Amino acid sequence: MLTSMARLPLQTLPAFRAVARTANLRAAAEELHLTHSAVSQQIKLLEEQLGFELFDRRGRRVALNASGATLLRAVEPALAGLEEGVRAAAAASGSAEQTLRITLLSSFAQRWLLPRIARWREQHPEIGLELSTSQHLVELQREGFHAALRQGDGQWKGLRADCLTDSPIIVLGSPQAARRLLGSDAKALVDEPLLGSTSLWQQWFALSGLRPRVNPVASFSDAGLMLQAAEQNIGLALGREILAADALRDGRLVRMSSLSLRIGASDAYWLAYPPELAEWPPLCALRAWLQAEMDSSQRGLDEASNRTLAMLEAAEQAAAQSAPKASARRSRR
Repeated sequence: MLTSMARLPLQTLPAFRAVARTANLRAAAEELHLTHSAVSQQIKLLEEQLGFELFDRRGRRVALNASGATLLRAVEPALAGLEEGVRAAAAASGSAEQTLRITLLSSFAQRWLLPRIARWREQHPEIGLELSTSQHLVELQREGFHAALRQGDGQWKGLRADCLTDSPIIVLGSPQAARRLLGSDAKALVDEPLLGSTSLWQQWFALSGLRPRVNPVASFSDAGLMLQAAEQNIGLALGREILAADALRDGRLVRMSSLSLRIGASDAYWLAYPPELAEWPPLCALRAWLQAEMDSSQRGLDEASNRTLAMLEAAEQAAAQSAPKASARRSRR
């Protein structure tokens, strides 16, 4: 049995990790771009050097035994640390590939980031972006990402996080809905087709002292799809203002009420990244660019808000002018 590191075949550890993850030699070989035979030989070499088996063989499948599971718990963080160290060292030397790998929510990518990518390319043609959308929390170092655009409280183990915005949750509707409802109070929205989370709608109505039974016509796992449905006049959406920034600016969506929900920094948008990369020039460029674009989005939101205010004033004036006429008609009767 191996009792020192001197004879441990370190080159076999990535293969061991891949086989442990996939529970399949062929799948591990594809992941590592090796042949099935090569991976099998590396596992065999590791087990021979250690003096005990790491897997139980079950036909074409392999499963970690108790010894293998114990070794994996030590190998995974060690390999992740080495990979992160290599990336950080390459970044410090200036020889790293100038491509930022970023994981983010699909709603944020679709509604906010992608419409701005052309400006990123104009300002930073030397830095490529590789974007990967996911609804799940991705382990950056383990999966080889440089940064993440996340929603939450900013507390992620082993990562530094910079707050981008704590955008409020507002009621959004199509221009057609706005022509019918703009200027109405919250009670007028109770019988409208609603989109989104029941609990959020209940919280929003509670701001006006209302406790209606809320039954949205549709709920969504992706906020981008919900806003698209609102644009198509399917219903009123309760969504993040920042995700609707472009649609509000362009008039595809209208803010339907001045009431808003603020959950605060516990559900804000953040740029998260390993502390070792904090001074890496591509990441510094991304950080500064994101903040500048957020500031620009806020200016656009302010302009849209002013337009909505003007529409509200016009609706109120029209209602005030029509009231005496209606009263006069009733008197003549």
